Amino acid sequence: MSDLSPWKAFTVERKDHVAQVTLIGPGKGNAMGPDFWAELPVLFGELDADPEVRAVVLAGSGRNFSYGLDLVAMGGSLGAVVSGKALAKPRTDFHAMIKNMQAAITAVADCRKPVVAAVQGWCIGGAVDLISAADIRYASADAKFSVREVKVGMVADVGTLARLPLIIGDGHVRELALTGKDIDAARAEKIGLVNDVHDDADAVLAAAHATAAEIAANPPLVVQGIKDVLDHTRSPQVDDSLRYVAAWNAAFLPSEDLTEAITAVFEKRPPQFKGE
Repeated sequence: MSDLSPWKAFTVERKDHVAQVTLIGPGKGNAMGPDFWAELPVLFGELDADPEVRAVVLAGSGRNFSYGLDLVAMGGSLGAVVSGKALAKPRTDFHAMIKNMQAAITAVADCRKPVVAAVQGWCIGGAVDLISAADIRYASADAKFSVREVKVGMVADVGTLARLPLIIGDGHVRELALTGKDIDAARAEKIGLVNDVHDDADAVLAAAHATAAEIAANPPLVVQGIKDVLDHTRSPQVDDSLRYVAAWNAAFLPSEDLTEAITAVFEKRPPQFKGE
């Protein structure tokens, strides 16, 4: 049965105790714009509270999971902080925006119903933040992943640097975050970013639903207890990292390199960074 709530960035379907949440944009490649960030915590709060939902499948519509943060749609929110007059007020506002975006991703991680991500095509930047908050990740053979923030003059600040070291290990995180390189599904499986790789988008979605169905068949309170115990030791570490990076970016993100990165996106050209 389709969800009756008027989501703009998602579709939601519930069947046999499993909810499928599908990213639909509206930005190109299911990019994460204002609607995504506003709706995600509300949606996962509803799924957390719904006694009929025992597991969640997280998917992307079309050829790609998500291109990540919609810089074009979110450019206005960054405008004040990248201006030459970014003093206390715009930095405070920007800090609050980061905290809100972090809370949106954390709503996925904190959902008591296990979340299984099915990734096809590109999974870039903020999309890696999102799947890092899932419990289990599967990929199609054509999937590609990139912790892309360094390429656009940013320190990833809504979950990747907090959660990914607990998934793939410190060395792999540093390689991906410091280079911004793309990796394919085979490398993602090798380093443990995804649990398994499947032939195509249909196959990976079917695998995610099969795992979600297995979870949903188990005692729901015990499943929630397992999540709670597994999260207990890592949650303080994640929370501390999120607080630190929010403060760091509010202090140091405004730069000529960030302005250059955003300008280059709009002008569709390679950026020229100067370390200023």
